[in-house]
Amino acid sequence: MDEIGNLCLSPFSSFFASSVLVSQFARQSQSNYNAAHDARGPMTNISGPPDFAADSVTQILHSIRSHLEMDVAFVSEFVGDRMIFRHVDAANRAPMNVGDSRPLEESYCQRVMDGRLPKLIPDTVALPTAMALPATTALPIGSFLGVPIRLSEGRIYGAFCCFSFAPDPSLNPRDLSMMQAFSENVAQEIERDFEKARVHDEKLARVKTLFKYQQLSIAYQPIIRLADNRIVGLESLLRISASPSRAPDIWFFEAAEVGLGAELEIAAIRLALSSLAALPADVYLTVNLSPAMISSGEILRLMEGVPAERIVLEISEHAIVSDYSDLVHALQPLRNAGLRLAVDDVGAGYASLRHILNLRPDMIKLDICLVRDIAEDATKRALTLALIGFARETGSEIVADGVGAAADLGTIKTLGVEKAQGHFLGRPLPLAKITRLLTRKSA
Repeated sequence: MDEIGNLCLSPFSSFFASSVLVSQFARQSQSNYNAAHDARGPMTNISGPPDFAADSVTQILHSIRSHLEMDVAFVSEFVGDRMIFRHVDAANRAPMNVGDSRPLEESYCQRVMDGRLPKLIPDTVALPTAMALPATTALPIGSFLGVPIRLSEGRIYGAFCCFSFAPDPSLNPRDLSMMQAFSENVAQEIERDFEKARVHDEKLARVKTLFKYQQLSIAYQPIIRLADNRIVGLESLLRISASPSRAPDIWFFEAAEVGLGAELEIAAIRLALSSLAALPADVYLTVNLSPAMISSGEILRLMEGVPAERIVLEISEHAIVSDYSDLVHALQPLRNAGLRLAVDDVGAGYASLRHILNLRPDMIKLDICLVRDIAEDATKRALTLALIGFARETGSEIVADGVGAAADLGTIKTLGVEKAQGHFLGRPLPLAKITRLLTRKSA
């Protein structure tokens, strides 16, 4: 693991959705909404950018529809000459689905917006202009409430509407006022949705640029056998020459957010493996691949034609393994062919110990947090000795990562660590420079 950006950081925390401010009335209806939502199943949104606000808007729809005791509530968007149903909530089965569209001119929504129909219609039978619309009898619509959804810049997004199949003479101007107030909440959620979609699209474009303009490269950090100070391995580390300039793990995180995490992983490991022919046959190469990609079988395709005995596959402390049996099964053919397995970041947290116990690695890589200042820290030395003893009992070998000072190097050698890497021993270098270094070392 590269030391850059790895200064005893805790694992990535999960993304949590932003808390959404809705009216007090909507919050009081939360339990009722949950029960109804669970009974109907989740709403499905149309294809396209992710609909981040769907649950919040549907919650508002459910709250207002339940309070008014109406049959259907929906939010529509006006797109050209069509009205598209973006969110729908119904007491039973709705006569429309999310993503359905209808001609805008034939809709109640358009006629409410331009004043041809009132926003409040307790009984459509009493209004000839309403009865003239095909939707009145087709759905049917017996009573109706509808208000525009106006965004902050003044543009009308669409409409927020409720209707019942039967007339409802109890509907009154106060109900309409409440609908108008709730439409402001809906507009806020939609604008949050637009902003999140904009950020999503920017991230997607940034990640796609990495592939389009070939902004990926590999640096190789020497792994030294301490007994004779010989380079016996190289860790492949992804480097990204793109703007904004930031650590590769942040790029990986962003790629995963926009659904391109697998593509970035595959590109990185292919780049690393492509250099193997330029390296001496007695130098192994370590690569990183997530457990999910390994379990998917992608590792078998990536390793086609590659001498497995020259590859060490690293699993990080920060990698989440949901099913160790799947991972072991996926790796077994390659391990039988000579591929070695390393657990990285050992000492940084509990997960690495689980990885060791379940995966039986060939190498245990001590995290920089354990190696740094080990010369002055008796607790770190004690833990390192315990891991060395464990490695000897299980046939593994210890590699110290992040060696940055002569004192720490001397201490780990005294304790019995077999291999090490870090800036004090050798910084990551591009392929051309690392091959020249290896040539000089072997001369």
